[in-house]
Amino acid sequence: MIEFISVTITVSSEAEAELIARALVEEKLAACVTLHPGVRSIYRWQGKIQDDQEIVLIAKTRKDRFDALQARVVALHSYSCPCIVALPIVAGHQPYLDWLNAETKP
Repeated sequence: MIEFISVTITVSSEAEAELIARALVEEKLAACVTLHPGVRSIYRWQGKIQDDQEIVLIAKTRKDRFDALQARVVALHSYSCPCIVALPIVAGHQPYLDWLNAETKP
């Protein structure tokens, strides 16, 4: 049975978001990447509280593509420790899942 995941990635700029999103889709590492600009992240980094504007990317893919997706994001990302978190897709509209599967076949 094919397992699907939704991968959340945060980036610092629109240009970086577009670069990563296009690479993931062009390389069939994700069927779709949704960009959510204008989010605010508050987090601790190197002992200090940070408060930054970021863009959230949500990439939909197959679980077996995660390692390659993660490696590609790390290679393209400007952060030394990027947020790349996968969550399982436990159910979905079957025609969408069929499309997602077809678009992420290597």
